[in-house]
Amino acid sequence: MSHVPNDKPFTLAGRTYQSRLLVGTGKYKDLEETRLAIEASGAEIVTVAVRRTNIGQNPGEPNLLDVISPERYTILPNTAGCYDAVEAVRTCRLARELLDGHKLVKLEVLADQKTLFPNVIETLKAAEVLVKDGFDVMVYTSDDPIIARELAAMGCIAVMPLAGLIGTGLGICNPYNLRIILEEATVPVLVDAGVGTASDAAIAMELGCEAVLMNSAIAHAQHPILMGEAMKHAIIAGRMAYLAGRMPKKLYASASSPLDGLIK
Repeated sequence: MSHVPNDKPFTLAGRTYQSRLLVGTGKYKDLEETRLAIEASGAEIVTVAVRRTNIGQNPGEPNLLDVISPERYTILPNTAGCYDAVEAVRTCRLARELLDGHKLVKLEVLADQKTLFPNVIETLKAAEVLVKDGFDVMVYTSDDPIIARELAAMGCIAVMPLAGLIGTGLGICNPYNLRIILEEATVPVLVDAGVGTASDAAIAMELGCEAVLMNSAIAHAQHPILMGEAMKHAIIAGRMAYLAGRMPKKLYASASSPLDGLIK
């Protein structure tokens, strides 16, 4: 994204990234499709569900890191499938062990299987422990501006409010809450969950988000590799539109050509 004019770099935990698209690794038909879709997306940060994906904890089984190399990508272990703080903290510590002291993690503590909505109380508990334990915590949260503010104040390096429920593809359901979170932000804000297609990703970026994280939108597309590339362009276009500043909306028409000097 370095070619976008007047842009500030996207930085997490002291490292700068060109791409503002973060992608997941679940739900693909096989590891080869995973590899090709992620390559097409141009993403540099790849999130991995430690409880569902083998990154070395199951010797003898296919290892995701064989196709998603930590030398090429920043691996972002996440706590998907955790429903309380204790479980989430344990999962992050396991990831740190498996990835040779890796400190960057995505914290998500879920409330129930039906909505996969964040359990905010347990998320706050886990975040506090992990920050004190030296982790760089990116945190999945509700679209509550007060909670987002608390998580940033606690020391999380990025807050990641959902735009819609995980895996629904409903798009940006809550643009007004997101705008409040963005206005108050002291750390990067990334939309996490809800994106279904390229226009959703562009809208998230046009609102002013630093980046977007997605999985299902690419993995569940009819052609995941093509959708990965579409998302790459959508993120760039949305960021450029945000920096350019959209025209004001008006109720009535306004001629594109000037009226002065018309031939009468």
